[in-house]
Amino acid sequence: MSTETRTDLYPTRGVSEVATPRVDPVVWSPPGARGPIRQSDLEGFERDGFLAIEELIGPDEIGTYQAELNRLITDPAVKADERSVVEPTSQDVRSVFEVHRISEVFAKLVHDERVVGRARQILGSDVYVHQSRINVKPGFGASGFYWHSDFETWHAEDGLPNMRAVSVSIALTENYDTNGGLMIMPGSHRTFLGCAGETPRDNYKKSLQMQDAGTPSDEALTKFADRHGIRLFTGSAGSATWFDCNAMHGSGDNITPYPRSNVFIVFNSVENAAVEPFAAPVRRPEFIGARDFTPVK
Repeated sequence: MSTETRTDLYPTRGVSEVATPRVDPVVWSPPGARGPIRQSDLEGFERDGFLAIEELIGPDEIGTYQAELNRLITDPAVKADERSVVEPTSQDVRSVFEVHRISEVFAKLVHDERVVGRARQILGSDVYVHQSRINVKPGFGASGFYWHSDFETWHAEDGLPNMRAVSVSIALTENYDTNGGLMIMPGSHRTFLGCAGETPRDNYKKSLQMQDAGTPSDEALTKFADRHGIRLFTGSAGSATWFDCNAMHGSGDNITPYPRSNVFIVFNSVENAAVEPFAAPVRRPEFIGARDFTPVK
């Protein structure tokens, strides 16, 4: 699809902030389609933009993923890799991207039917991994992630045309209500908030540590919070939260002694493959926004 002829359904990064009603489905599979998600839970996902699962990974499995996370974040070669994001103050690893390509353990998780099967059911098609990463929030000061819609960035900077992507955050440590857990505004996925301001070149180098471009205004966030409320997710290691690509979400700093870590996988429909960015001068690197659209089997 050429940049001259394509239609931009969700304008953003212009002179002013613009709210656009969602025109895409939330659940793309037809009612009654087979899959691991119950119909009542799909209806809840359609309404709220998220689905919490108490146990996606069993207690007998979680140790394997915790050990792999610890191996990756303590490996000097991984820390030096461009796919790693390091905390500016502590110099500890905060995130490692494309984790399903650098770790056989997490690659198997991506192909696990408990994971990819739910993505296919929500998106109504085969899927590929648009992005994967592990996020690490050690205790005593790990910084949070400010309020944002992932789709706003993926549309503006990666070129995803439609809202046909879904994320899963799988807890690898206990998620308390105090250690910087995920917060989502239920129902916010129904409105696309186009942010003001142009995208700087190579914006990803800054935004992965502290997001600026693509950040909603305080006024808009207040209206969203007043309208939708805020849900905070807690759960044991192995629990998971699936959420729509346009859900407004964020997380606070972790100033407790208790670490919070998770693996984060973004599935995109093969029928929604990335084109050229809609509001950025160049594409982000492939380890952040994939250009390999091979279906996960």
